[in-house]
Amino acid sequence: MYRSNGLKARLNAGDNLYGAWIGSGSPANAEILGHVGFDFVVVDQEHGAGELADAVAALRAVESSGTPCVVRAPWNDPIWIKRILDAGAESLMIPQIETAAAAKAAVSACRYPPQDMRGYAAGVVRASTFGLEPGYVEKANQNLLIVLQIESAAAVEHAAEICAVEGVDVVFIGVNDLAGSIGRLEQLDHPDVRNLVCRAEDIILASGKPMGTVPSAGASWQELFKRGYRIVVGPHDVILLREAACAALREYASFCDGTDRIHLAEGTSDPMNRQSY
Repeated sequence: MYRSNGLKARLNAGDNLYGAWIGSGSPANAEILGHVGFDFVVVDQEHGAGELADAVAALRAVESSGTPCVVRAPWNDPIWIKRILDAGAESLMIPQIETAAAAKAAVSACRYPPQDMRGYAAGVVRASTFGLEPGYVEKANQNLLIVLQIESAAAVEHAAEICAVEGVDVVFIGVNDLAGSIGRLEQLDHPDVRNLVCRAEDIILASGKPMGTVPSAGASWQELFKRGYRIVVGPHDVILLREAACAALREYASFCDGTDRIHLAEGTSDPMNRQSY
């Protein structure tokens, strides 16, 4: 199953990339969004109900579409990182990086010696096609895309040092957690939040590292790309399902307004019976 990292190659070529979140833990949702045609999908293991086994199932599902997959770790945990890399993740997002030391620890957990300290089981793991991929250790060290998140005012203070850590490929701003760190959770259009985000943006852009985030108040995906972001993760599978379900119910409720629903059930044509499944 080993393949070269197309997402990393496109970043190195200067492309802007637009992806979608898989927050439900559902491999089926991952497969669907993989086939839709986003530049990549993010399988989120920090939030939601998904377990490591679900992430592995999602990796398998997305691979069928050819779409690159990023897995977001639950924490900067070298044991979890080792296990998801062994399972075949080729791009990792690691949350809540506060300092250069934390950034170095994250990178170190991702790469084999002599560069770093990833534990060795390359002869038997899925990532190396169970030992059938020649030169896997060297390829893995070169191939992996490492995305680190800065998500607090303290992290912004150390952003230049985080960006300077060798091996960090992308720096990703977590806007809501950043807002929460200054007592402004969900107030994403507040001037204090916007000023802190702009400060982080300036530091990351000055470093030359690709910058990522999600759309938020006052910052659509179009505006983010214009401001220099290279990776934007937009639609979320839970939100897509929720909004589609709400729209379907609103349509049904509008049709039924003033109409006897029992009469509908007994044979009157219902516009919601359109699906081809």
